[in-house]
Amino acid sequence: MALSIVVAPMGDNWTVRSSALDKDLVFPQGGRAESAARALADRYAAEGLSAEVQVYLRDGALAGRFIHPAYAAPLMAAE
Repeated sequence: MALSIVVAPMGDNWTVRSSALDKDLVFPQGGRAESAARALADRYAAEGLSAEVQVYLRDGALAGRFIHPAYAAPLMAAE
């Protein structure tokens, strides 16, 4: 299952939410929030975990969905 990363408006700002984060990231502009979300997704994909970024508009409509497939072998615990 892919890691879910959501970009959505919050008041005058934009948030990036994911279970991979300890707390939401807050940005003054949606473009900056989307860039941060996609960079986070790229980092997880590089470590072998697929990620999906969903970007929502201020009216609640889904503006875009970006899939970042895993491109490295998943890290395995030493036996």
